[in-house]
Amino acid sequence: MGEQITDTLTRRPVTTARAAATFEPVGRSVATARAFVRDTLQGWGCSDVVDDAVVLTSELVTNAVVHAGTSAEVLCVLDGDAGDSVRIEVADQYPEREIPLQNGGPLTVHPDHEGGRGLLLCGALASHWGVDYTATRKTVWFQLDLPQRSAGTRSAAPALTDEALPVTEHRVRVAVVQVDRVGDVTAWNEDAQALFGYETEQVLGKPLVDLAAWPHTPGTGTGIAEALLLSRWEGSYGVRGADGRVVPVYASHLRVRDAEGEASTVCLLVRDHERAVLQGPPRVSSSAGAEGTGTTRTSADPFEVFIGSPTPDDLDGLLQRTVERARDMLDGDAAYLLLATDDETELEVRASTGLPSARQRFARVPVEAGAGRYGSARMPAVHDDLTAVPGAVPLLSGTGMRSVVTVPLKVEGRLTGSLGVAAEAAGRYTNEEALRLQFAADRIALAVERARLTELERLRRGSLSFLVEASDLLAGTLDRNQTLALMAQMTVPTLAAWCAVYTVADVTSEPELSYVLHEDEDRIDGLKSLLSKVPAPEPVPTPGARVWSAPTQAANDAALRTSLRTLGLTESARPSRGPGASLATAAAVGGETVVLPLVARNRVIGMLTLGKPSEEHFRQEILELAEDLSRRAALALDNARLYSERTAISQSLQRSLLPPELPDVPGVEVEVIYRAAGEGNEVGGDFYDLFPIQDGAYGFAIGDVCGTGPEAAAVTGLARHALRLLAREGLGGPAVLERLNAAILDEGERSRFLTLLYGELWPQPDGGAILKVVCAGHPLPLRLRQDGTVSPAADPQPLLGVMDDLELHEETVVLDPGDVLLCVTDGVTERREGARMLGDDGLTDVLRTCTGLTAGAVAARVLRAVERFAAEPPSDDMAILAMRVPEPHPED
Repeated sequence: MGEQITDTLTRRPVTTARAAATFEPVGRSVATARAFVRDTLQGWGCSDVVDDAVVLTSELVTNAVVHAGTSAEVLCVLDGDAGDSVRIEVADQYPEREIPLQNGGPLTVHPDHEGGRGLLLCGALASHWGVDYTATRKTVWFQLDLPQRSAGTRSAAPALTDEALPVTEHRVRVAVVQVDRVGDVTAWNEDAQALFGYETEQVLGKPLVDLAAWPHTPGTGTGIAEALLLSRWEGSYGVRGADGRVVPVYASHLRVRDAEGEASTVCLLVRDHERAVLQGPPRVSSSAGAEGTGTTRTSADPFEVFIGSPTPDDLDGLLQRTVERARDMLDGDAAYLLLATDDETELEVRASTGLPSARQRFARVPVEAGAGRYGSARMPAVHDDLTAVPGAVPLLSGTGMRSVVTVPLKVEGRLTGSLGVAAEAAGRYTNEEALRLQFAADRIALAVERARLTELERLRRGSLSFLVEASDLLAGTLDRNQTLALMAQMTVPTLAAWCAVYTVADVTSEPELSYVLHEDEDRIDGLKSLLSKVPAPEPVPTPGARVWSAPTQAANDAALRTSLRTLGLTESARPSRGPGASLATAAAVGGETVVLPLVARNRVIGMLTLGKPSEEHFRQEILELAEDLSRRAALALDNARLYSERTAISQSLQRSLLPPELPDVPGVEVEVIYRAAGEGNEVGGDFYDLFPIQDGAYGFAIGDVCGTGPEAAAVTGLARHALRLLAREGLGGPAVLERLNAAILDEGERSRFLTLLYGELWPQPDGGAILKVVCAGHPLPLRLRQDGTVSPAADPQPLLGVMDDLELHEETVVLDPGDVLLCVTDGVTERREGARMLGDDGLTDVLRTCTGLTAGAVAARVLRAVERFAAEPPSDDMAILAMRVPEPHPED
């Protein structure tokens, strides 16, 4: 160290004082170093540069003991021959050379990047700075020039032209008002009489707060009464004059005591536009830059002086920089900043330093934590010893902090946040520190609010976009399982680390775990196993998110039991899974877990459960977005449920309208293919049937009822059962259809017309088959001979359900061995692709290629030709009935 000091003194030949200290590479050393520098400079009478010196020292020592992991040596030098300046050197044992290059321009280090930020602040706050290297150490030094003053001068500003001077009235009146310990007026000078119109006798003995026009004074808690109790206060409020008008004033309060020890407050008040009379001069940064560059800086904004330049653009960066500067300014061990919700009932932790991770992000505390001044975040508060009042500051419970000072952030009298600095030692803070912290809070309150509103607008725009996309996705499916999957996939990882969806079948059913998703796929099985063992949350219809602690508690208990078994501390057998799995699951669900009800059509149909990993909390905007999503998801899930139920009913009804199985017909191959169009939620009008009539005779039918739905299903059921009943009564084909026609017409308005091909089949002992068919308005059956010729096997006749007097006739068809009879519904012949239609001719061409194929192969080829005819899926039901008389085998 001596070699380094010699080098320093060579460049600064006259040194009036110096102090040095070494700090171990532990986190607590940063606070100790700040206290060392503050005490040293205040002892030298250098209070003007204490704040800047503490901020810069804190950053440089942090880089050394936290990031570099080495001890830090701090040397303070008061130079009396070089223009009265303070030089501070911070040396570490890690001589890395990766520092930002200046090249005459501003430093390019991002303000939130840990590396190089101390150097960036040096460039912003110091008069001169630099970096020295040796083989084993690196020394960063900075110099802060002290103001040049004549004897007796505390502060001074440069001479200005008359045009640049502040504007006042012809006579400046400074009201001097003194109030006693309880706030009653004890002195009222002539200027006070002139400004406000009250004679001295009118106000003596009255509370000053009765004259205050702005009870919610920005930056002072909830009113002027609290400001009068501070040791020093400056700010703006209003005084109501004798004429009832409010006089805006700028005030400076000083708390004093007389020779007997009685405390009182002296208030100096001027018109608000004459505030320059009382307001201190703005702080001016001296030149800054690397040694020898000659770079100078213009006057710095007070906000930038506190935060550091450049100011972070994002809200999180601004808040984090704020708590770090507040901690450094008051030599604290920890600091935190909370932002108020829109209704000002809760505060949300948005930034902290020196606190456990559980206290860092989005934990919420009430604004009014208890009765009295110290129970509200709306007022400045100083707690000398938190152990004497347990729970006074819930955020600091269990952190080891003993003393804390908190101040509100206010904009236009509205609470927007709270800033606090805490220390491990008791009695560290007084009203003086509260005043300094309140001034800092006043500087940053508006900037924080603007950044918060900007972030909120960005979040709202993103939320709208998210909800629009979510609505589109949810509306795009009516499948229940796919809807459940979409609900989880939209929330993970956008809103939460994991998600579980519970469904409730009806009011008497227990919630059922239906879907689980985690952002880490390896954690899904463990999470699902955990949740299956935890009682499901109650299906409460109350809107909004509610905290659910059961998963976290269960995960922690399971991890503890697993660890104990692994260590052999219990008598139970060693678990099948390693301890890592249980611990990982506990970490995965160890944060905040919330439950949102899924309410649709005034009924709770499920719960959407969202969770965070260990010690993380949801921010309020995310919960509000999740609540909006849950409402949309609940309706989509209920629609999917109703659609599934309707589809199941329709499919069950459709199956009931078709024969359960086809009988085996001796000597004839029979194949049927049925394809229902649509998504399965409508009952089609196409049907077929094949049934025995009597020994050696079979009836067959294929038909198409006009329309779909319940009415068509009724006619289909009537037709199929009537055909079987009438045919088995011994009636011929025409008589069967004529009676069916009469039955359809008897249905009245519920009737539907019906195209039907009905026939009777008699297999012959010699290998052929005789068919008698009646074609009532249906596509004609086609006969394929062995030589490849195709011809209609019947003549067209009127359809059923239209005319009363219906006369039909049947035609006889003889199928020789190898012949095929093909019967289809109009869904086959009317297959379209644009202006093209398959038609009877197209079907004939397809059938002509089926010579020699079995009945099953014929039906399959026709179906394939119909599907390939157009790119779009079929829009109409299709039924294909193929019957073929097989050729005799040579050995037969």
